[in-house]
Amino acid sequence: MRRISKLTRVAVGVASLGLVATACGGTSSDSGDSGSSDKGLAIAYDVGGKGDQSFNDAAFAGLTKAKDEFGYKTADIEPTEGETNADKEQRLASLAKQGYNPVIGVGFAYGPAMKAVAAKYPKTTFGIVDSVVPGKNVASLVFAEEQASYLAGVAAAKATKTDVVGFVGGVDVPLIHKFEAGYKQGVQDTNSKVKVLSQYLTQTAEEGGFSSPDKGKAAAEGQIEKKADVLYAAAGLSGQGVIEAAAKAKVWAIGVDSDQYKQAALAPYKNYILTSALKDVGGAVYALSKSVHDDKPLTGTQTFDLKVNGVGLAESNPQFAKVAGLQDAVNKAKQEIIDGKIKVNTE
Repeated sequence: MRRISKLTRVAVGVASLGLVATACGGTSSDSGDSGSSDKGLAIAYDVGGKGDQSFNDAAFAGLTKAKDEFGYKTADIEPTEGETNADKEQRLASLAKQGYNPVIGVGFAYGPAMKAVAAKYPKTTFGIVDSVVPGKNVASLVFAEEQASYLAGVAAAKATKTDVVGFVGGVDVPLIHKFEAGYKQGVQDTNSKVKVLSQYLTQTAEEGGFSSPDKGKAAAEGQIEKKADVLYAAAGLSGQGVIEAAAKAKVWAIGVDSDQYKQAALAPYKNYILTSALKDVGGAVYALSKSVHDDKPLTGTQTFDLKVNGVGLAESNPQFAKVAGLQDAVNKAKQEIIDGKIKVNTE
């Protein structure tokens, strides 16, 4: 319990880390001599890589904060197209062998690889986002995505004028089911007359569900044709296509993970980004790095929820406060979730 409280204290207040993430692509590395020890933090990106304005960029923001604060070397490594678990394992092992500590896999896809590599490098602390991996030297950084999505559903139900809203999931997997379940429940609890249209872009990540804005755009256009006027995307880089389609049709989009209203690459569409369901990936990355820097490495399952501001709902767009009843409804729902009066579905 002590370790969990330490992590959450560090994480509170850094949800905005994702806002400063840059949109540059490619792979960057400040690696030093091979075989040195404790260089600092290294992260290995999920599908879509850096520049997704969402999940991966939030992780990069956490790395940037840690690098600036602790003054050590860092590395951030891109995934490759069509890579296997063996490729991921080799990537994590290489970072550990070079002396990076901690080494963080951004995304549940790193689960099998991390389990194998962590056992081979017991002196290195590993972290994984969105998955639980057993191991004495592994910190599993998981989030109550369904809670933030519930609040997004409340916002959608308050903002819709057609009584039809949409959900676009990147890949049909349990993690994204949590987003959908919370969103649908939030919509229905707020206004049972509102219909939710749901669509998943692909069955597997290898098919591009998290990395294809064109797929997101096509799905959004289909939902808009069916009169959806608020669209929530939990689809990584593909979500940019959903936001673009929403802006073109002059309907609302709801972003995910980072406050997408503030992302530079999405500036042309920001007036149509009503809010974003926030997930403090940057705070989790930073907190794990700080624990290793302080020689008190965190391990085990660490959960970020509304109680610790690990998830939430962005209010950056001035239009958020102008939607009748939205602010009060969101505040009420948030408190009731924290108090346990509302139990949010995860599937």
